Amino acid sequence: MHKKIFDVTSIGNLELKNRLWRSATWLNLADEKGHLSPELIYRYEELAKGGVGTIITGYAHILENEQPNAGMLGIYSDDFIEEYRLFVKRIHELGSKLIMQVCYGGSSTKYQTEGRLIWGPSAVKNPSSGVTPNEMTSEDIRTVIEAYVQSARRVKESGFDGVQLHAAHSYLYSQFLSPYFNRRKDAYGGSIENRARIIFETLEAVRKEVGPDYPVLIKMHCTDDWAEHGLTPDESLWVAKELEKRGITAIEFSGGNPDPSYPLKRPIRTKILKREKQAYFFNATKQIAAELDIPVISVGGHRNMELMEHILNDSAISYVALSRALFSEPDLPNKWKQDPTYNPRCTSCAKCWSPGGNICILDRKNKVFSK
Repeated sequence: MHKKIFDVTSIGNLELKNRLWRSATWLNLADEKGHLSPELIYRYEELAKGGVGTIITGYAHILENEQPNAGMLGIYSDDFIEEYRLFVKRIHELGSKLIMQVCYGGSSTKYQTEGRLIWGPSAVKNPSSGVTPNEMTSEDIRTVIEAYVQSARRVKESGFDGVQLHAAHSYLYSQFLSPYFNRRKDAYGGSIENRARIIFETLEAVRKEVGPDYPVLIKMHCTDDWAEHGLTPDESLWVAKELEKRGITAIEFSGGNPDPSYPLKRPIRTKILKREKQAYFFNATKQIAAELDIPVISVGGHRNMELMEHILNDSAISYVALSRALFSEPDLPNKWKQDPTYNPRCTSCAKCWSPGGNICILDRKNKVFSK
């Protein structure tokens, strides 16, 4: 079967109007407690109007006092459910599916690090943030797993089309998978089987809570590109196969590492206008997808329609996700539908991030913030 970007497909009972996903991206627009703001809602409305089939929200923190960045969404309390129900209803009315990404951040943070408890698999200084976390006890691990379970319950009760567990980009569950961060000597450290244990236990507990049919996805690395320090493609494949056995619905594969010594190996990369520099996790993701029966979502430097359709048809990958290009043009899918050769205005400069809200620098410069 020849796959097209604008195919209508299904994941379980979930019908998707195209193969384009908006990958989870922190907008820095929620209030200090993680509640929705008018500006944040507007940004998601524009994405839905713009034609992307499936939107994954920016990560939501699952414990009130564990917030790795300002302006994050929250999902740590039942108080969020009613406002999210209205939010989801609005995005559905505009034609997109909506999945919430949930996360425990850990030491990958520079936000209000003084005076709060930050957990990690081991007390290893983070090479990016400089934060050294407290090594988690077995009780701490149980606390985080239960927080994921309750957040998934709230996501389902709010009407979201699914929940995505964040195990990428050197946040806590990504750190458990990485031998650089995880130097434990107990059942949660050492072999890849042990390093992945917390993720397997979380998925199994979440499945018991939300049932066998509710979409539960995960974002993880195909590789950390970190030599002996990181997760290898073979280890990632093994974890993915085990997640498939345990009932994961789909996997989005990212990659990279936080080490400043490896500037060209970060999850977000610049200077990728040339086609050969785009889709920078494709080859590793392709190898893993070939061994899986569940849907695989590719992310990382997608910005060209012809290349994305090549990715779909040269691999078992089912979907492609993008972010910065949608920061710049939330209506990019509609533009591509009209003209597949359309060239996005995003230059992948990675200057989207700002204390006042994460938006394209072109819009910030021109003071285009909202309707």
